Amino acid sequence: MRDYLLLLCIAAAITALLTGPVRHFAVVTGSMPGVRDRDVHKAPTPRMGGIAMFTGLTAALMVASNHPAFESAYRLNDIQAIFSGALLVWATGVLDDRLELTALVKLGAQLLAAGLMAWQGVTLLWLPIPGVGNVVLSSPLNIIVTVTVLLVSINAVNFIDGLDGLAAGVTGIAGAAFFLYCYRLWFGYGMEAAAPAAMLSAITVGLCLGFLIHNAHPARIFMGDSGSMLLGLLLAGSCISFLGEVDPDSLARQLGGERSAVYASTPLYLAVLLPAAIIALPLADLAMAVVRRMLRGQSPFAADREHFHHRLMQIGHTHPRAVLVMYFWSALVSFGVVAYSVVPGGGTVSVLFMLATGGLILLLVPYATARKLQWRPRSGR
Repeated sequence: MRDYLLLLCIAAAITALLTGPVRHFAVVTGSMPGVRDRDVHKAPTPRMGGIAMFTGLTAALMVASNHPAFESAYRLNDIQAIFSGALLVWATGVLDDRLELTALVKLGAQLLAAGLMAWQGVTLLWLPIPGVGNVVLSSPLNIIVTVTVLLVSINAVNFIDGLDGLAAGVTGIAGAAFFLYCYRLWFGYGMEAAAPAAMLSAITVGLCLGFLIHNAHPARIFMGDSGSMLLGLLLAGSCISFLGEVDPDSLARQLGGERSAVYASTPLYLAVLLPAAIIALPLADLAMAVVRRMLRGQSPFAADREHFHHRLMQIGHTHPRAVLVMYFWSALVSFGVVAYSVVPGGGTVSVLFMLATGGLILLLVPYATARKLQWRPRSGR
């Protein structure tokens, strides 16, 4: 564990130390977009925080490549393949932070990065389906599914990067949960194929922690697309790496049968489940915004201040508390899936349901309080 903590600390320290100089560089180069009507922050804030994060990633990987504890992780080609994809999306993000590329150009770069990783062998070869078993994905279906998962994860993290500390915190939570899962399989069951995923997850958590020092509310710098796309790719790449290397039959033998293996493999869906859970509310919010604007006779692309994070603050949540609400739901999904893989059954589901109910109550308390004050009879009337 201490070797992984070493990589986490290196990634966090390099990212934290370099974010200040990167902020100065962003200011000098003019990477400070103006405040839009839909933005929550009040003053222009520099972007390009992804430069510090990528440097932290590179430094941690260099240390790992020369550390005997991670020799098993480098026996596979996954680390190099994921790094090549990360380099491509990061470079595209840096250009976007400075020049504001079109969505089509960014999508093309994401497809190229996903294809590059798949060409080097980082692909989904099988999926654990409850009630069915481990389903093997043949070519070209495995390539299509791999690229789709990568695109969803990259754009989900990019999409939620709208509040101070939100994207880094949510990704860090997901990375921590997946690290615990991979570490358990690697050292608990001797599955060497989990080593690259565990290493990348630990580094990803370090990048998020190091950047949060500067990005927590009130943020002094934003990660920009150079950071959000990088984190999304690392999160999905870790999960895909495991599914591309582990033999499902070996997993079944280690865990006592195919049924146990399927349940134990549920955290591998974090690459899909977490982005889906994160992006579900924003997508619903987007659909509601389009309908709302069209009913008003406005363009569907007109900006307003009625999005989900705006509404969280309108019902009484402060900016930091709105972020904490999103943290809670991300942690519930991430660690809930990992807990279910260890102890599948109704007991785990019941606990998760009670936590979700409590979270929903806390979410609506400010709204209920505001409604109560609104309807309270005024004295003297």
